Parts: sequence; structure tokens; C-alpha cells
Amino acid sequence: MATRSDIAASPVKGGAAPGRTPGSHSPDKEGRRRAKLSRRWQRDARWSPYAFVAPFFLLFAAFGLFPLIYTGWASLHQVELTAPTDMNWVGLKNYTRIFDDDFFWNAAQNTLTIGIISTVPQLMIAMGIAHILNYKLRASTFWRVAMLAPYATSIAAATLVFVLLFGRDYGMINWALGAVGIDPIGWQDDKWPGQIAVSTIIIWRWTGYNALIYLAAMQAIPQDLYESAALDGASRWRQFLHVTLPSLRPTILFTVVVSTIGASQVFGEPLLFDPNKGASGGAEHQFQTLGLYLYEQGWINQHLGRASAIAWTMFAILIVIGLINQLISRRLRASS
Repeated sequence: MATRSDIAASPVKGGAAPGRTPGSHSPDKEGRRRAKLSRRWQRDARWSPYAFVAPFFLLFAAFGLFPLIYTGWASLHQVELTAPTDMNWVGLKNYTRIFDDDFFWNAAQNTLTIGIISTVPQLMIAMGIAHILNYKLRASTFWRVAMLAPYATSIAAATLVFVLLFGRDYGMINWALGAVGIDPIGWQDDKWPGQIAVSTIIIWRWTGYNALIYLAAMQAIPQDLYESAALDGASRWRQFLHVTLPSLRPTILFTVVVSTIGASQVFGEPLLFDPNKGASGGAEHQFQTLGLYLYEQGWINQHLGRASAIAWTMFAILIVIGLINQLISRRLRASS
């Protein structure tokens, strides 16, 4: 009986290579294919992030960088809205002219006072609301969403409601003041009442937004710190002063800087609060901000070159605010 070894064919003398099955790849071709796929994967991993962020940079270059550069170039020329292509070189004359303008300094002073009146109470109230929401409350999600309702409200709708509230003859605020024996106040006619009214609109819109920022930062504070303070006999007020506030210093600085930048760009609230709905900020410019002054020069007086100089001046102010923020941040990190 023949065995399997007897039936198997003996190898050809000289050592012939074993036969390949159809469709198989040689080791060299398989290695080249793997190397090609590896190079393609490396190119994808290297350039894909740039492709993903490219739309943002293209939009920023078209609608952010180019207008910024063109505004800077226009600020060195005398150019009118009626003929934007006719530019006459004047150098720094637009800057020196606005610095000699009393209305510019009035707008800068109004922007500063409205910023202080609106930012300080706003952040203090937001801190208190965040501290309350940080405790376990019923329907806590509802209260947190409700805090964003003013922020989501249209500026026009909110300002028109406040115009009715601060009306001189039929406003609810003057009605409440009259109930306690205080004479009606001309909120839209006088300087300080007008600035307080405009600041009230800003406070109402942005307090909830800042409260949620503070709440998120409070929830990131380790509970061990509060437990240790409670074991040492610290009351909730002392825990807030010695645990919560020191832990929130970076967040507080962030909200101060953002609120300051926002205050320097206030536009819609004073524009709609003006009874004449103009850019003068009241009959005597009593609450005209830098944003309104820029709008008045560019779109009402049609001096685009002067408006461009105002815009770049505001941009320089924001840079100064950013540098001050960086300096304070470094000192806080060094002290901590």
C-alpha cells in the first residue's frame, strides 16, 4: 500500500520556488502599498486640522482683518460717505481733530461712567445669584435657564420696555417714586438719571450671563475645602469670603475684563433709549457713548475718515485694557 510520502512528488533538483496562488501579492509590492498608505495617513494627519479651521480664517480675513486694515488706511484720509473711493491724504489730522473735539471727550466720559455704573453692580449681583444657585434648590435647572432669558432677549425689545418703565409722565418707576413722595425724574432728559437708566438695561441683560459663569466656576471648587472650613467652625459667610472668592479670582478677572470691553462698545441701549432715536445720546449728549459718537460721525455726518479714526482709537483702548488684564493676571499668579 502506497503511503502519503510515496504519492507526494519529489522536489525538482535545483530547488524550484513554490508556486503562488492567483491574486497573491509579492512581499515587495505589499510593502510598497503599506508605505504608500502610511504616507497618505501622515499627510491627512498633518493637513486635516488646517483644512478644518481654514473656513474660519478665510471668513476672518474677509470680514475681520481686511475691514480692520482698510479702516486704518481710511483713518489717514479725508473720505466722505457719499464718495468712499475719493480719498485725500491728511495723515494724523483725523486723530488730532477728534482729540480736540469736546464731544469726543464727553462721549469718552459717558462711556466710562456708564461702564462703572453698569459693571460693578452687575458683577456683584451676579456673584450673589451664583452663590444662591450653587446650593441644592428645587427646579435648579429652571432657575439656571431663567437666568439666560434676559441675555437671549432682543436689545430693541428690552430697551423699548425700559423706555416705558422710565417714562416721565406714565412710567412705572416715576409712579413708584411718586407713591413715596418723590417728584418725577426726567430719565431721558437729565445726565445722571439717563446714564443710570441705560446702565439698568445693561445690568438686566448681562447679570444672568455672568451669574452662570460664576456658577460654573463655583462648582469646580473642591468640596474638601468647604468641609475643612466647616470643621474649623467657619460660617457660610466666612466660607464664601475665604474659600469661594479666592478660588474665583481668575474668573472674576475674566468677567471684569469682558464686561469692561462690552461697556466700551455700548451702542444699542443708549441709541434706543433716546426719545428722538438719534445718535446724539439725548438732547445734550448726556448719555452719548463712543459707539454712538462713531455712528454719528460716520453715518449721520458722513465723515468716514473721522469715524475710522474713532474706531482705531477705541481699538487702542481695548488693547490697553488687555495689557492691564495680562499684568494683573501675572501678579495674581505670582501671589498665589
